[in-house]
Amino acid sequence: MTIQSEYSPDSDRIMSVALGPQHPGAGHFRIQLWLDGDYVVRAEPDPGYVHRGEEKMAEYRNYIQNVPHLERPVILDSSGILFPYAMAVDELMNNKIPPRAEYLRVIMAELNRIISHMYFLAIYGIFTGHTTMIEWSMGDRDFWIDIAERIGGARVTFAYTIPGGVRNDMPEGLAERAYKTCAWFEKRMEEYEKMFIRNPIFLSRTEGVGVLSRERAIQLGATGTVLRASGVKHDIRKADPYSVYSDLDFEVPTENTGDCWARAYVALQEMRQSVRILRQAFKNIPPGPVRLKLGPQPRVPAGETYTRAETAHGEDSYYLISDGSPRPYRLRLQTGSFRNMLVLPNLLKGVHIADVPPVYWSLNYWPVHADK
Repeated sequence: MTIQSEYSPDSDRIMSVALGPQHPGAGHFRIQLWLDGDYVVRAEPDPGYVHRGEEKMAEYRNYIQNVPHLERPVILDSSGILFPYAMAVDELMNNKIPPRAEYLRVIMAELNRIISHMYFLAIYGIFTGHTTMIEWSMGDRDFWIDIAERIGGARVTFAYTIPGGVRNDMPEGLAERAYKTCAWFEKRMEEYEKMFIRNPIFLSRTEGVGVLSRERAIQLGATGTVLRASGVKHDIRKADPYSVYSDLDFEVPTENTGDCWARAYVALQEMRQSVRILRQAFKNIPPGPVRLKLGPQPRVPAGETYTRAETAHGEDSYYLISDGSPRPYRLRLQTGSFRNMLVLPNLLKGVHIADVPPVYWSLNYWPVHADK
């Protein structure tokens, strides 16, 4: 079938279809599709259905009160999105974070990376007709949530990484449990690769579909697994190290095909590296305090700063301006999901309608994270 290169919305050949926002797989996100038979000739993302006004809310709350609501846009990776916020406040206050707190920040960030990627692979299984994947992933994910809960005290969002350090220390004996979980999960990931990543059904739905070249990924500003699956070895933890990541030994997984399969495989490989980081962090964490005594309403010296971190959904960054009061004068949050949303219309053009779900989900896009 030949796709029309020129068309109008009134053409008899072109049908306009809305995917979402009520679609359970779209996650309160709408994609407007224009179809020529079974092919997508044009796609336009239509975000904004879960906008929460995080940036404006931050101006009306003090620096500590901002912690719980800033993690809400991406509850899968609450420690990831809070990491650069805490770094921004710490930088303006010239805080010297206790070494033990730095390690705990990294531990929670990597736990959340695994928790997020496990959810990503679980839903990817549903989108490609592999129901076993969601059952395995959602069940195995709980082992990591259990460890994070023992540290942060909750099972969804943790409000754990705060200006001045972390909210509390981890309990005694948790490292031993974490080592056992790491050893078990390393073997489990080998099964995931055989059962899901190399599965003929998954391969047929993802190989050669939604290809994003290295050059185009850079032009569009892709980030996270989307960028690295196109062959760009860029990770903020390596390119611009923060916290104690420079003291930890780990690799940045990449693939060169840039298709839906590569984006899933890079996520699996990243979990292997997160386990590697966790082993070192639990082994090398020093004793000592875990936070500075800043008080409930710390006054942040006037100034401005920009900080960024590598989260599960890509690069998250904050531009923070302080006027010397207990509340931010201005906070600007840029997220990995928002940046990867710009890739979507480029990948959907020319694909079959049945390929829309795997292409969309391969971007590891989280609507609330983009809308914030």
